[in-house]
Amino acid sequence: MGQLSGVQSQVFRPLPDVLRSDAIVERLTTAITLGLLRHGEQLPVENQLTAMLGVATATVRDALHTLRQRGIIETRRGRSGGTFVVGAPSPEPEMLRQRLVALSMAELRDLADEQTSNGMAAVRLASERAFDHDFDRLESIAQLCAGADTQVDCMRADFRFHIELTVLAQSERLMQNEMRLLSESVEILWSVLDWQVDRVWAAADHRAIVTALRSGDVATAQAAVREHIGRNTYRLVERRLDEMYPTGKST
Repeated sequence: MGQLSGVQSQVFRPLPDVLRSDAIVERLTTAITLGLLRHGEQLPVENQLTAMLGVATATVRDALHTLRQRGIIETRRGRSGGTFVVGAPSPEPEMLRQRLVALSMAELRDLADEQTSNGMAAVRLASERAFDHDFDRLESIAQLCAGADTQVDCMRADFRFHIELTVLAQSERLMQNEMRLLSESVEILWSVLDWQVDRVWAAADHRAIVTALRSGDVATAQAAVREHIGRNTYRLVERRLDEMYPTGKST
């Protein structure tokens, strides 16, 4: 595998010692689901993964074995061999429901606060550092949600827009934070949203951010970020309450 991009380097950042192979499986599965690692792409070799993730070789082997069993990766022998992505796992609704219910209201609020802070910093820096052709590219990415054909496509388009926004900010730390925040939330969010309807307002929110940035109106761009994240958070809170306190059922 060649040199990793800035985004991909976050996929293979070191794991805390307390986490085991299931954490590697979850991270790589999420990266593939979100399109960070694409079909046919080669993973780093085993000793590289061990060093990158900061875990034992046996832990990496266990994780890769699990991914092979699930049909997500494939290891090929020979001169052009290696381990390649061959499957694109779809988010499991029950798993995502459990992840949402496990989040407290305080955690959802803190997640929204951090996403808002990160997004507002990104638009401020992008306004200072990006060029017109950068905004042309960001605008084309902003259209992707509206034309998405599936829930997974919507999720990936939403993810890509926010990552590209932090790329324009030219801040490695902001991009790392955004990667982490989206990895925690974007799959859950699009399991809650009605993608056929909500893709329209998601794309409209994205375009509003780009339009304000293009005109140099940082305040309006930041307000658009706040509104976008606030709407997402409201939908997450609403669904969590529905799951925790269902109506029409006996207690």
